[in-house]
Amino acid sequence: MTTRRQFLALSLAGAALALLPAGFSPSYAQTAPIGSIRVEFARTVTDAWGDNVRLVSAELQKTLADILGPEFRPGAGNRLVVTVRSIWLASYAGGGGGGKPSDGGASNDYLESTATLYDRAGRQLGSWPIMSTELSGGAGAWYLQDVDQRRLKALARNNAWWIKRFIAG
Repeated sequence: MTTRRQFLALSLAGAALALLPAGFSPSYAQTAPIGSIRVEFARTVTDAWGDNVRLVSAELQKTLADILGPEFRPGAGNRLVVTVRSIWLASYAGGGGGGKPSDGGASNDYLESTATLYDRAGRQLGSWPIMSTELSGGAGAWYLQDVDQRRLKALARNNAWWIKRFIAG
C-alpha cells in the first residue's frame, strides 16, 4: 500500500521530470547555425498577390537574417524554409474599424506561414504554423500610394519575429 508520503514524493518527482526537458532542451538554431533561409509561397498566394510576393519574400529574408544574428551563417548548418500559405489585407485601413459592417468591419491584416527547419541531411527538425496579425492602420496613413506595400512589409516583419521565437528562443 502506498503511503501519503510516498504518493507526495512520487508526485513531486513526476512533476520535476516533466519540467526537466524544458530546461535542458536547446533551441533548434542553437544546436547548429542556420545556413540558408528560403521563402516559398502557396500558388494561391502568388496568383492573388503577383509581384507583391517578392516584396514579402525580401522583407522576410532580410528581417530573419537580421534578427537571427550569429545563429545565421550563410552556407553552414540547418536550412530554414518558410512557406507563406495566405495573406489577407483588410479592406479598411483607416483606423479602428468596428464590430458592425457600417463601422468599417475588421481592421486586421493577416499572414499565415509554416516555418520548417531541416538539417544538412534534409531531415525535418521541426515545423511551426505561424499566423501574424497587424492592425491595418499601423503602417501609416491610408491615403498614401504605398500603404499596401508598407502593410505587407509589417506583416512579413511580424512573421519573422514569431519564427525566431519558435526556432531560436
